[in-house]
Amino acid sequence: MYENFEVNITPLNRKRRVRVYLPRSYKEDQSAHYPVLYMHDGQNLYKDEDAGYGMAWRIGEFLDDSDLELIVVGVDCNEGLKRLDEYGPWESSEMPDVFSSERTSIGGEGKEYIEFIVHELKPLIDEKYRTLPNETSMAGSSMGGLISTYAACKYPEVFKRIASVSSAYWFNQKEIEGLIKKSDLTNIERFYLDIGTKENTEKIDDLTYIESSRSVYDLLRDKVQDCRFHIAEGAVHNELAWRERVPAIFHYLYQ
Repeated sequence: MYENFEVNITPLNRKRRVRVYLPRSYKEDQSAHYPVLYMHDGQNLYKDEDAGYGMAWRIGEFLDDSDLELIVVGVDCNEGLKRLDEYGPWESSEMPDVFSSERTSIGGEGKEYIEFIVHELKPLIDEKYRTLPNETSMAGSSMGGLISTYAACKYPEVFKRIASVSSAYWFNQKEIEGLIKKSDLTNIERFYLDIGTKENTEKIDDLTYIESSRSVYDLLRDKVQDCRFHIAEGAVHNELAWRERVPAIFHYLYQ
């Protein structure tokens, strides 16, 4: 079951659609409460017809057919370069070819975006739905993996299980590694990272993706109770590839 509604990202003064997946048992058992997984690029999570490139993760279909019961909260991304602004915790000069003439960097709004999720969206979801407020996780792909890792470092007492899929750590490599090094991540219960061997995008090659994720994993594995890094042979950088990894990701996080 899905519910959609609009919110205002107060720190950035922007309207955004939120897409919520509720497990089959939600209406049947009025006494049940559920863990919550927050995810980015919400339009790409559930249905192909809503997805930006016509292909979705189909997370709802997977959960309906599994024995996992949780609420998934997907926040739609912003359009164009503004997506990189919101998912980039720090400004970056790694992609000068995509900047418009009046810009010298991109990113830097990730702090405000995560503040919105922690201080506005999460309280709203916990009030609106029967959640387990202390069982909250976060997941995302590409830039969504970067901002999820940032959120884990800033709020490890909130987001206790993380999935960082095909992450664009290279966007803020120095800064995210520095944050991990100084963060206390003992509250993080499980941290999943993966990368495909054919992840090259328009400006970034395969090896950059692999080595940037491996470098982050090397830091996390000594700071997190349970950390897993998977290299997906032949996997490319899109939702179809991530859909194939959904079962492994969710079972690792929740079973």
